Amino acid sequence: MFFLDAKSYLIMAQNSSEMLMINKLLNKNNINTDLVPAPPEWGTVCAIAVKISDSDLEKSKNLLELAGIHTAAILEDRKLKLQGLIDRKLGLIVSEQFIGILKKIENGDELHKEDIVYLLATDKKREIDTIFATADRIRKETVGDVVEIRGAIEFSNYCRKNCKYCGIGGKNSEVKRYRMTEDEIMDVVLYLKSIGLRTVILQSGEDLYWSSDKIVSIIKRIKETTGMRITLSVGEKTFEEYEEFKKAGAENFLLKIETTNRDIFKEIHPDDDFDERLQCSKWLKELGYINGSGNIIGLPGQTIQDIAGDILFFRDMGINMIGIGPFIPAKGSPYENYPHGDIALTLRTVAVTRIVCKKVYIPSTTALASLSKDAQVWALNAGANTIMLINTPLEYRSSYNIYDNKNMVDLEAAVYAVEKAANRKLPSYLKVPGLDSDAKLKGGFS
Repeated sequence: MFFLDAKSYLIMAQNSSEMLMINKLLNKNNINTDLVPAPPEWGTVCAIAVKISDSDLEKSKNLLELAGIHTAAILEDRKLKLQGLIDRKLGLIVSEQFIGILKKIENGDELHKEDIVYLLATDKKREIDTIFATADRIRKETVGDVVEIRGAIEFSNYCRKNCKYCGIGGKNSEVKRYRMTEDEIMDVVLYLKSIGLRTVILQSGEDLYWSSDKIVSIIKRIKETTGMRITLSVGEKTFEEYEEFKKAGAENFLLKIETTNRDIFKEIHPDDDFDERLQCSKWLKELGYINGSGNIIGLPGQTIQDIAGDILFFRDMGINMIGIGPFIPAKGSPYENYPHGDIALTLRTVAVTRIVCKKVYIPSTTALASLSKDAQVWALNAGANTIMLINTPLEYRSSYNIYDNKNMVDLEAAVYAVEKAANRKLPSYLKVPGLDSDAKLKGGFS
């Protein structure tokens, strides 16, 4: 257990395997560790560091030396300090509580739940503007101006679960079901490779047909053929299954908590158990995955306090990728007639999550883009730094209806949002010559 204000150090490994080896060695010798996002100066956004306390530093160094492990670096876990958030003029038009929160942010101190609740709830325009400006500054100083582009393939809409907010629940008879073949998936992967993308996201319902062996097979095939990084989003599995996927080559895993309010979780997930979902997140972290989570804004019964609790969960779990989207009802689901979540509150949650969690991936989500064509740009300006393209083949896209009126974000839309509207930078690996006239962007998989 680490105290927020205690001095600590971060051990940076050469690679994921060495990081896990270091963590196991230290734990075996009764040194308490945590796996956390790497600091800004390390460069890569989704690197993972092994965190140790100041009191265990020398013992850890000795153990690593005896084991012949030459780490890349050991860094002090320094606070991110920001100067200039408060000026005299600002102090005259905002509350004393808000000034106190800004002072904490300037000093690099961790925010408490009541601080987060205040930032999420304030209705003072100048405070709101300052929250977004602060989030954007932290985004710039921790992950830079480049917006990462990922390609998603929704390869099956069969699901054994019946989450009340989701349109592909197993009991929804209005859904036209499909499963892509391995060859169909590979066709899309090769297209993504051809436009320079480095990461493919394989997403599905919890489809028992897609056994662990089948998932391992497609992971290995993608790795051997393209070398691309692989993000899985295939739901709750056993520790052994997660371990198999990791050994086969999957680097990232997205498993959203959706809400940390246990009562709401139970209500929206009739087939799930909160503690089991939490255990899955812990297993993913233990196995060294780049660990993804996220929440839904606007769930029935949700409060600002609940959202603040979600943000604290992301921070304290050391989550690397955080997807935040508004609730959107889906035809045929139990919540079909509920109102959608508030865009403004979703954007505020993005901003506050950036302020609290700092160096993490935060997507400008497809759900936001589905409620407003401009919302994806707004999210980038609120601290988001990733866009996920929908690359599911045309004949299947409309059937992956987790919510209604889904915006099928393509490469052209992403480029416009990043370069033209948000004035940010595209990654150098992306191949976009002649974007406006390139026929492959108008059809195919994009």
